[in-house]
Amino acid sequence: MDILLISIAASFMVLGIIGSFLPVLPGPITSWIGILVLYLMPEIDVSTVTLLITLIIAILIWILDYFIPAMGTKKFGGTKAGMIGTTVGLIIGLIAPIPGGIIIGPFVGAFLGEVINKADSKTALKAAFGSLLGFLTSAFIKFVVTVIYLGVFISILWNQRSVIF
Repeated sequence: MDILLISIAASFMVLGIIGSFLPVLPGPITSWIGILVLYLMPEIDVSTVTLLITLIIAILIWILDYFIPAMGTKKFGGTKAGMIGTTVGLIIGLIAPIPGGIIIGPFVGAFLGEVINKADSKTALKAAFGSLLGFLTSAFIKFVVTVIYLGVFISILWNQRSVIF
């Protein structure tokens, strides 16, 4: 049973790392569930403080994930139409069978959103670049947090290896 639960927890850790790049899966929260599974195992000692701190960080990153791309678009002169275009482009880029669609989609979406909103092409391109920069920044932050959570996960298991195996 321990190996099964550890495998489930490890799966959540991997899904969390993947989710740091896919907008449909909240990466840090998914990775945190992996730590939670370890916490719920009576054989493994995970401190409540560790669990709470990682939860607070995961929730903060999850909230920021909604603001960072929009802040990037707005900082570079984008409007609400550009932000909506970013979101639509992100969804289309995610399901489109093209390489790099998840990166190209938000860029093209923000550009088209601004052009439809009657912005000149220079302003639209600048807003699209801001959208791309915001998306990449958000993904990078989520990736770093999920890798740190993986380190916490491995550390917990390493310290408990005599109990588990």
